This record gives sequence, C-alpha cells and structure tokens, in this order.
Amino acid sequence: MPDQVTSAGATVRTAAGPSLLQLRDPVVRADPYPLYRQLREERPVSEWPLGGIVLARYADCAATLRDPRVSSDDRNSHAYRERVASGELSLSDRMVFEERRTVLFRDPPDHTRLRRLVTKAFTPRTIEQLRPIIQQHIDLLIDRAASRGRIELIADFSYSLSTTMICYMLGAPIQGHPRFPFWTRHLIRSMEPPFMLTAEDRKGIRRTFEDLSEYFEELIAQRRRDPGDDLLSRLIAVENHGDRLTLSELNATCRLLLSAGHTTTFNLIANGMLALLRHPDQLERLRVEPALADGTVEEVLRYDPPVHLLQRIALEDLEFDGLGVGRGHSIVLLLASAGRDPGQFTDPDCFDIGRSDSRHLAFGAGPHFCLGASIARMEAAMALQILAERLVDPTLATDQLRYTDNLTIRGLEELPITFRDVKPARDRAA
Repeated sequence: MPDQVTSAGATVRTAAGPSLLQLRDPVVRADPYPLYRQLREERPVSEWPLGGIVLARYADCAATLRDPRVSSDDRNSHAYRERVASGELSLSDRMVFEERRTVLFRDPPDHTRLRRLVTKAFTPRTIEQLRPIIQQHIDLLIDRAASRGRIELIADFSYSLSTTMICYMLGAPIQGHPRFPFWTRHLIRSMEPPFMLTAEDRKGIRRTFEDLSEYFEELIAQRRRDPGDDLLSRLIAVENHGDRLTLSELNATCRLLLSAGHTTTFNLIANGMLALLRHPDQLERLRVEPALADGTVEEVLRYDPPVHLLQRIALEDLEFDGLGVGRGHSIVLLLASAGRDPGQFTDPDCFDIGRSDSRHLAFGAGPHFCLGASIARMEAAMALQILAERLVDPTLATDQLRYTDNLTIRGLEELPITFRDVKPARDRAA
C-alpha cells in the first residue's frame, strides 16, 4: 500500500505494522504493553498519522524531554497556526486561551518565572503537614468498608482520597460540589490528543474551564481577604524580587493542581493496588516490609504509570533515526513504553517493588518535571502501605476489568476488591 500525505504535509506510511492508533481498541487499551514492545522493536520512531512522530524508547523520550528545541506550548504547533489563519480562533477566543494557560503549557522565560514562583509555595513543611491528614483519611475510608468485606477501590477509596487531599491543600470545599464528577471527567478528557475528542467532549471541556475559572476566582478573592494555612493562600502571598502571580496565573495554577494532582494520583493508587493484587508475593513483601512503600510507588510509576503519553512540538526541523519531523509538528512521547524498555531496565516486564533501577519518566524530566511529584509519591506510598497492612487476604473480585476511553491518562473504570477481614488502624505517630 503506498504512503499517504496528510493535509499538514506529513508523510505517513500505511504499510502494515504496529501503530499507536491501535490504542483506540478497548482490548489493546486494557493491556497496551505488547503493542509498546512491538513499537520499540519494530518501529521505535514511527509516524503520527496527524502529522509528527511517536517515540517509544526510553533514551529518545528522556532526551526529548530535556531538549530546548522542542516546546510544551501548543501555540507553536502547525495545527494551532492553521486554526488562527482560518479564523477558527477569533481574537477574543485567543485572548481567553491565553488567560487560561497553565505553567504546564508554557516555555521559558514564562515557564521559568511561573515555576519559580509556584515552587516557592511547595515547601517541605507544607508537604509534610499533609501526612497525618492523609493517614487519617485512609484509615477512615478503610473503616467504612470493613463491615462490607468489599471495597470498590476507585469510587470508595482512591478517588475520594485524592479529591479530599487536593481540596484540603487548596482550602477549597469543592469535592461536595454537584458538578465535581462532570469536571473531573472533562479535565481528564482535556489532556487527550485532539483526534480523540468529540464535539460533546469539547463542549464539556469548555464548560468545565468556565465553571472552574469562576469558582477559583471567587475563592482567590476570599483568600486575599482572609488568608488561611493552605496552599492557595501561600500562592497568593509568594513573591520573588517583587514579582507575584497574577489573578489569571493563580486561577490557572489552581485548575492545574486540581486536574493533574487529582486525576493522576487516584489512578496511580488504583494501578498500584492492581499490580500488587496480581503479584501476591509483592503484596506480602510490602505488608512484611512497610519500608518498601516508597519503592513500591516508584515501581508502579515505571511498570504501569497513570500518564502514558505526552506531546511536544518541534521548534525546528528535527530527525530521529533518519525520520524527520518538521517544525510545528507533534512529537508524541510514550512514557509508559519507556518504562518497559529493556535498554534501560533489567527484566522490565517483571514487577519488583525492591527494584533499584527505577529511573522512570512518569513525572517527566527536565524543566517540566512534575511540581506535585513529592505529594503524589507520599500519598500513594501511604495508601498502598496501609491497604497492604490492614486488608486481610484482599482479592480481585473480577477478571473483567474495564479501562476508561483515554489515551493520555490510562485508568480503570472500577477496581472491586474483596477481603476476609480488616485489621485495626494503628497510631503511626507513636
């Protein structure tokens, strides 16, 4: 079959072979790792049918995350410029687009300035203060399920835990808002490649951003009048040589913390518990050696991370293994494939919570390394360690697991678990 040329001018090979588009198949999405292995072995640098390339190896992904010749700002993309030129994005649309941009989608020097300011609010003391709150809520959620002998780990545990903690951090009583499930669903969808989004998705994403912008604008005004001991109050107060975050920057940062901090963390905990249940020897090892909790999280982030891919934009014509990507086109980084690369990890398909070579890319690398990595790590480590300690003989209640219709953040629809008993909570502060 001959090659085809897309409207963006990119050449796409149409011969048979592994393709990232196979992830749209629910069967493949349930276990994408054989496909990732095929890509690494047969097409480690392959064409992205919408214009651009896909990188499947660890070394290529790690290098690209640190390469100043690539951009995180989608305004540099060919697709964005086409939308502006065609009039699809009016001047007012573009102004709103600018107002709502987060540090995640900015390049230096804007990114450098924003990250420096935001990082000043993420002090070790701020993070450590969360530990007793996290423990208390984990034990509460397990206690609630004790009499049932069953827990749906996402709805009854990880979703509730991550929601409560991010809202506690922001001082935002948002988890009880009736539209919160709608917002969560569309925040996750907003991270998807454009071809995955339906007209209904785009409408829901736009409505979510409008709702959250209005909500956080009111909350920011309240915190300015009456500061509290929360992250939002510290973000408002933070200053660097006379520079402060603007209202729109504060608002965008709150939305980013809610979306990235909430959605990735609850999927990380669920993925971790699933891996432990499928490897009972490792679950028992964690129960006997709770000091392995941190290593368990690192292994989950390598073995089955919540974020499977990232997109970058080429700022100039680049070449990978003889395959070119033009300026303004996408570079899709398969972070989940990188975590299973035998060129980087020994026996990569083995789940080993005592592994010493877990230099994964689940939180990115370089200038855009995840701001909330330390909080997510602490929350997930505590959750998995206490679940392993307190649940007696936990077992998967089904072998028919379903995954959400997302490529970027891969997560389970639900994770039902049965158990024989629950051990009493213990005082870890002693």
